[in-house]
Amino acid sequence: MKSLLSNLKISVPDKIYLKDPESSKLGKRIIEHGILLIDEIGFDSFTFKKLGAKIGSNESSIYRYFESKHKLLLYLTSWYWAWIEYQMVFTTFNVPDAKEKLFKAIDVVTKTITQDDTFSHINEIVLNRIIINEYSKSYLTKEVDSENKEGYFVIYKRMIRRLSDMILEINPEYKFASSLASTIVEGALHQHFLKVHFKSITDCNDEITPSDFFKELTINAITKVT
Repeated sequence: MKSLLSNLKISVPDKIYLKDPESSKLGKRIIEHGILLIDEIGFDSFTFKKLGAKIGSNESSIYRYFESKHKLLLYLTSWYWAWIEYQMVFTTFNVPDAKEKLFKAIDVVTKTITQDDTFSHINEIVLNRIIINEYSKSYLTKEVDSENKEGYFVIYKRMIRRLSDMILEINPEYKFASSLASTIVEGALHQHFLKVHFKSITDCNDEITPSDFFKELTINAITKVT
């Protein structure tokens, strides 16, 4: 898969940014150090002024790329889900068995993330921590409906639909494919969070992974004899 991804450019909806950060060295530094700083101090404490000091640039130069830190978070989350979607597509391509395909897809969206050297300015392990801890802040806003209409969440929703379609390949009569698909993706983030912060209320640990849990939950739900 690495060779397939070597020339890949992750596409993020262009309405999210004012200037494509992938188009310049400064833009890539904004993304690289934005990820590291959000991980270090949390999104609530993160500001463009602090980021500017970190990268040795004026705060105003960051505003040329993103009109707010909320838009930067939308960019990072969209980039992450597009990266996950590409992995899902490549991992499941030409897998004829529907159950095996679904399980491979679940592995992709629920696994513990490892570093991908394809994108040198993005630390995917750190970005994954941000998704686990901060992703809900990208859509739990008063503007979510208008932003949804603008297409800000199109990649996330497309990835959910791919997973839903794989569920329906196994059981076309299953009534809750979209609900289950979105539960797998969101639930995996929650289980990873619990595994670190509230260990007493999850069965996931170093031996039992969120992938194990969601594969068993999914197959039991969609193949249950009624």
